[in-house]
Amino acid sequence: MLQLPANWQALWPFALGALIAYLIGSIPFGLLLTRAAGLGDIRRVGSGNIGATNVLRTGGKGLAAATLLLDGGKGTLAALLGFRYGGPDMAVIAAVMAVIGHVFPVWLRFNGGKGMATALGVLLGLSFPVGLAACATWLVTAAIFRYSSLATLVAIAMAPVYADFLASRQYAQAALFIALLVWLRHHQNIRRLLKREEPKIGARRSEGTPRSP
Repeated sequence: MLQLPANWQALWPFALGALIAYLIGSIPFGLLLTRAAGLGDIRRVGSGNIGATNVLRTGGKGLAAATLLLDGGKGTLAALLGFRYGGPDMAVIAAVMAVIGHVFPVWLRFNGGKGMATALGVLLGLSFPVGLAACATWLVTAAIFRYSSLATLVAIAMAPVYADFLASRQYAQAALFIALLVWLRHHQNIRRLLKREEPKIGARRSEGTPRSP
């Protein structure tokens, strides 16, 4: 459990840290990179998501990789800054707020990405073994079943379990909250998986064409 000070004067650094972490998480790298590359608004392409998977649908593999690394990196940065300036409790707050920032960015009217890359980033920042285990779970699941969304759902669902065994109950609670948020953001993918309509990795899909304005 978080051990926050009862004194409001001592509480403000945590509020400030939460705000900074949220703002870091809310940086829409997928949108910024595709615009800088002259590819227009990524929100009008494919699923309309600002994450690396949708950036890949523009045909820019390098841009997609950069988006993945930057979205994950901002989560790791937020968690590490939390450790540096506030200790484990602040790191947990920063980790959660970074994911919330990515999913609900103020710059995009609170309509952002699905949060997996940033979630993996904060897990790596909070506990490298936990983050590594979640990444490995994603890779194994994706290799076996060839569904990116399924790999995401399995990996993030296992993260609280890994955190409970490899880190602490506090980290497990944070990972559980993040997992629930990521699952909620993948509700459309879940429906398609249940209907066996979700495209596999490498498959073409009709929503990969640009949206009309």
